[in-house]
Amino acid sequence: MKRILVIILFGVSLLSLKAQQDPMYTHYMDNTLGINPAYAGSRDALTLTMLHRSQWVAFPGAPVTQTITAHAPMFNDLFSLGASIVNDAVGPVKNTSFYVDYAYRLRLTENSKLAFGLKLGFNSVQANLTSLKLDAPGSPQLNDHAFADDLTGQVSPNLGFGVYYSRDRFYMGLSTPRLFQSNFKTAIDSSIYKEQQHYFFIIGGAYNLNDDIVFVPNSFVKVTKGAPIEADFSGSFVFQNKFSVGAMYRTLDAAGVLVGLNLTEQLYAGYSFDWSFGNTTSKYNYGSHEIVLRYDFVFKNRGKIKSPRYF
Repeated sequence: MKRILVIILFGVSLLSLKAQQDPMYTHYMDNTLGINPAYAGSRDALTLTMLHRSQWVAFPGAPVTQTITAHAPMFNDLFSLGASIVNDAVGPVKNTSFYVDYAYRLRLTENSKLAFGLKLGFNSVQANLTSLKLDAPGSPQLNDHAFADDLTGQVSPNLGFGVYYSRDRFYMGLSTPRLFQSNFKTAIDSSIYKEQQHYFFIIGGAYNLNDDIVFVPNSFVKVTKGAPIEADFSGSFVFQNKFSVGAMYRTLDAAGVLVGLNLTEQLYAGYSFDWSFGNTTSKYNYGSHEIVLRYDFVFKNRGKIKSPRYF
């Protein structure tokens, strides 16, 4: 039964590899640099963020993602630099990427900025296809040409672009992280992974309900050829700028909850759980877990971090 589940998952992952390829994040609002390079430096400090996602827990070969990002403003906030490392594994396929981010920031008013960003780096893809057992109990071995060879650590450079507008209680951004469509092939010329152009739109804000409670809604829309348009909606209530609790909904896919805690003015920890309801794997897994940690290093010449920060 487990071998059948692995084959089902790999079939789902192949469809994903040809369509919606980028890792899925529930905490996209806390991992914005991974989505949009123009976000670099927006927190006005050297910011380090680490995220781990375990998707479809208990499903054999389910997606597992780790992300590390760092970014900071430079030279009187005129431009910012950042970097991101992503490790994403789905069944026998592993994708590791490293990107450097650059953002040029224009101050429109005293409280608003418009940034243009570039993302430059590479993806390394490997797929251990020969490790898959394609036969089900009582059935003959399936000799499929596509699974006859492995994809071993092929590397492809790529380039992305983004625009990000922000003010104290509102943000909006548009980006595409991969402009080139590289095609990864095995030694026997079997195409197993072709990068697709993705287009991301993010928007969110923060609204005071009273002196102690702030409502923070966020939305993330993903568009790519060969896949349905997908949208994430989330809303959190922040209590006394310390603790937050909220809910999320992903169209045709999942719903869940989010919690967050500002352990200090500089250190934030967040957790989310979402349950898939719109795919063939939902009956075989126990949901998805995500953990995020973020730390803002205070620059000596800047004094304290501007507080509170909601994005």
